[in-house]
Amino acid sequence: MLQLIMKLKPQTHSRPFKRMRGIALIEALVGILIFTIGILGVVGLQAAMLRAQGSAKVRADAAILASEVIGMMWTDAGSLANLKTYTTGCNSGSCGDWVTKLAQALPGGTAAFNLDPASGSTTITITWTQPNEGTHQFITSTSATACVITLQCP
Repeated sequence: MLQLIMKLKPQTHSRPFKRMRGIALIEALVGILIFTIGILGVVGLQAAMLRAQGSAKVRADAAILASEVIGMMWTDAGSLANLKTYTTGCNSGSCGDWVTKLAQALPGGTAAFNLDPASGSTTITITWTQPNEGTHQFITSTSATACVITLQCP
């Protein structure tokens, strides 16, 4: 009778369970892999954002410095002849201080002034070299006629 009971007892198959071992570990590893790829994407995005922010700050500094020198040109110039000091070196006084400030604020920052004495138009080109990005320029212009500078308009 014992043999009959043993024969009627359902057989347990251990083979399918042996094949299923490690599935949870594989699922966990796939989940970790997906999470790691996501984190690497966020880190790359952060690096790109920092580069863009640094570049934008330098461009904004160039615009502010250009506005500052235009203000100095308007307040320092007693005549159009005085504006020529900006185009011939700009090494002393407030212009020299501005050139020093430009070199400190912008990496490799230089400025060039182009004055048209006939019209009083001045073009200011500020150039800088951003590491790993190459050379950039900010160009602006202003116009100062003898009438405006001396305040003796007809």
